[in-house]
Amino acid sequence: MTLDRRALIAAGLAASGSAWAAPAVARAAPLPPVPGEMVLGSPTAPVQLVAYASASCPHCAHWWTEVLPQVRKSFVDTGKVRFVFREFLTPPTEFAAAGFILARRIPGKYFEVLSTVFQRQEEIYRSEKLWEGLQAIGKQYGLTDAQFAAAMNDPAALKGVNDRFFRALNQENIEVTPTFFVNGAPIEGDTGFDALAKAFAVAAKG
Repeated sequence: MTLDRRALIAAGLAASGSAWAAPAVARAAPLPPVPGEMVLGSPTAPVQLVAYASASCPHCAHWWTEVLPQVRKSFVDTGKVRFVFREFLTPPTEFAAAGFILARRIPGKYFEVLSTVFQRQEEIYRSEKLWEGLQAIGKQYGLTDAQFAAAMNDPAALKGVNDRFFRALNQENIEVTPTFFVNGAPIEGDTGFDALAKAFAVAAKG
């Protein structure tokens, strides 16, 4: 699988593996905000769910498309949980970075665009046309080919995605995706809807 070299946007990024389990990182309080994180839900929600995921990670795509919609409907949209998303890069890093840059390029539709990337991830991988797959998503959201190419080659956008990745890797000690924290406590093992619902209930009680 290759991206067109016109979009060599993640060159030099450190390789990072992808796995189900979250690293055993000690956290004692809800995580403070970091630059570039994307948020859904009420700022006064009693429970904070922080997720680190990569646009190129199949496990992340499964969680995002199968579990997150249930979490949003039952907890985020009802004001019980605030969802905080932080970008991470896993191989192919070019695809992950491009997916995030694309999502940020469409005003007000970050989560919608990223959901489309996750929904089509497997199909795009099978086609082995990563650039074209993301370009088609860009067209769906109103970008011309020229605008898509400009987004993929925007040095400020590239710096932003690199900065967010290296902060997560080096300062927040994130090692694999997806990784979750509920009110600052790492969630390991089962991260399905029922398991998260139980974690939210415990966190809400303090």
